[in-house]
Amino acid sequence: MKSKHLILSSAVALALSLAGCSQSNSPSASETSIAKASHSSQNITYPVTKKIDVVDEYFGTKVVDSYRWLEDDMSAETADWVKAQNKTTFSYLNNIPYREKIKTRLSALLDYEKVGMPFIEGDYNYFFKNDGLQNQYVLYREKEGMEAEVFLDPNAFSEDGTVSLADIEFSEDGSLAVYLISEGGSDWRKARVVNTETKEVIETELVDIKFSGISWVGNEGFYYSSYDKPKGSELSAKTDQHKLYYHKLGTPQSQDVVVFGGTAAEKHRYVGGKVTKDGKYLLVSASVSTSGNKVFIKDLIKANAKLIPVVDNTNSDTDFVSSNGDELLLITNMNAANKRVVKVNALNPAPENWVDVIPETENVLSVSTGGGYLFAKYMKDATSFIQQYDLEGNKIRDIALPEVGSARGFDGKKTQDKIYYSFSNQKTPSTIFSLDVASGESAVHLKSKVNFNSDNFESKQVFYTSKDGTKVPMIITHKKGIKLDGSNPTILYGYGGFNVSLQPSFSSTRAAWLELGGVYAVANLRGGGEYGKKWHNAGTKLQKQNVFDDFIAAADYLIEKNITSSEKLAVMGGSNGGLLVGAVMTQRPELFKVALPAVGVLDMLRYHTFTSGAGWAYDYGKSDDNKEMFEYLLGYSPVHNVKAGTQYPATLVTTGDHDDRVVPAHSFKFAAELQAKQAGANPTLIRIETDAGHGAGTPISKTIDQYADIFGFTLYNMGVKDI
Repeated sequence: MKSKHLILSSAVALALSLAGCSQSNSPSASETSIAKASHSSQNITYPVTKKIDVVDEYFGTKVVDSYRWLEDDMSAETADWVKAQNKTTFSYLNNIPYREKIKTRLSALLDYEKVGMPFIEGDYNYFFKNDGLQNQYVLYREKEGMEAEVFLDPNAFSEDGTVSLADIEFSEDGSLAVYLISEGGSDWRKARVVNTETKEVIETELVDIKFSGISWVGNEGFYYSSYDKPKGSELSAKTDQHKLYYHKLGTPQSQDVVVFGGTAAEKHRYVGGKVTKDGKYLLVSASVSTSGNKVFIKDLIKANAKLIPVVDNTNSDTDFVSSNGDELLLITNMNAANKRVVKVNALNPAPENWVDVIPETENVLSVSTGGGYLFAKYMKDATSFIQQYDLEGNKIRDIALPEVGSARGFDGKKTQDKIYYSFSNQKTPSTIFSLDVASGESAVHLKSKVNFNSDNFESKQVFYTSKDGTKVPMIITHKKGIKLDGSNPTILYGYGGFNVSLQPSFSSTRAAWLELGGVYAVANLRGGGEYGKKWHNAGTKLQKQNVFDDFIAAADYLIEKNITSSEKLAVMGGSNGGLLVGAVMTQRPELFKVALPAVGVLDMLRYHTFTSGAGWAYDYGKSDDNKEMFEYLLGYSPVHNVKAGTQYPATLVTTGDHDDRVVPAHSFKFAAELQAKQAGANPTLIRIETDAGHGAGTPISKTIDQYADIFGFTLYNMGVKDI
């Protein structure tokens, strides 16, 4: 979870010990021999990955797991394997002739002043800024008549930039703040409380916080969430009892009170608390999975008040929007697949008392507040349109946007007469606008200073037909005037899960690919949230194959239209998108020349045994649910569907050694299977970033290196000799 104020990228929050495991006594029986592959002038000698067969039985079916030992991230053997794999991978990457050229261009595209949307706390305007190639964004503040000053510089947290600012939350009067830090990309956080006037840390830092927001109660204390620290590896051991705590300032963390969660009767894997702006009520959200939540409310003014259910089941998603005294505004998909905004009295908050403020429409809704108004942020075919409402649900106006793309922001304090939003699309760098809430007039606040001429590129949305006849949107971006002769190096990107919507936005790393002459295509697959809950559900559990079919159909479309060919097509995705890449490359290996699975969920039989992975079961189901679910997962699990004698695409698996969301063992095992069974000459390599996690907080220096490697590997294996 990250603050709405941060402009750093992140990725999505996603990931029972199995009984009946048996381990063979002899590791030597199935050790792999040294494998060799070649590409152009390079010969690859892969490290030996030993095989120790572990046999699991599911509903009468025995499944062999030869690389279970790679799950032990605390073992010296695994560490040695990582070093050996990286040595092989970087030996290969270092010999790509134009890798340094790509790195130089990436550095140039990222080397510009980047400034985020301002936000008001107390007497100050705060904003994040990066002078160019700083590893982490710096938080500045200013007020009228004063020059901007540095408030918090995360680059000072560590020399190499691997300790990052994960979140910051100010008390209502702005005099205090709590900020969370992440070390090496881990989801585990530490919290520091500061006096904002002096910038001094005022008490001992809190530790072992995970998947947490911060919500203040006046200036007395705040709520936060975490799990008990697991036994064994904190990076991979299972965590599934999330708790909401209250920390009173001036007291040790050991005295923090559990407000919700931690009971033996029921597990909630994701718990969060939000205090209303007037400090009157606490609203608690409790989920067992990444979809669906219960909601409870507590009167903070009344002594000994208890938590009262608002929603007592997890069949829908409901979130707090704002309050006015006892009146609450909520956004929900209960009886509204595309979401609606409702109001209810906090004294009688049950769903039967909800009254629509902004009813459901045919387009997916999200909402924010600012300047005393509601801003309905609708998504139509994955692009934005915005409407302004008063708090009673009366439409004030449509907000005009510059062109087709994505708008973000539109939030602020009730007293603000001006709020901010940003706009971008695949080829248009982000521009920050100020909005006069009374007149609805927008003005440019800050234009991007990136050295990229969007006039040289075009971006269009197309609709293609998937295997079962479903129409799926895709945005394709490239240089103007390219020849449709099938020769264009193309990256097809997708995600397709967890109700996540891929809206068009600008990326400097993507801009480098476009400048190199590449085509970049983003498919809005089922499993995402682009068309609401029905679209999401159509790509979950026993319908997950729809997601893969949608992606394969996108590739077929690009080839059919002569935009590219199989020899020039790369497939790319991260996290759940890494699963997507792993599934389609094992189902249709001949369709792609290059596969780029990043931090992927790749062992679908065991994903739920690591960290918070069991919380992903809404999307995936679990191998121990029932025989049908087990067989379905086994049918597409990438680790289990690598077949000997098959020629797979040139593959660069990427992961981080501190990824404690999707543990790197997924990637380790998949890479080992590919290296053992690849029949052709295409390389199958794994790049393991050290002191890096699932993606959030990655230093810019590491981002440049990583994308230089990814783009270089991709072009090199497409046969591009020079750039």
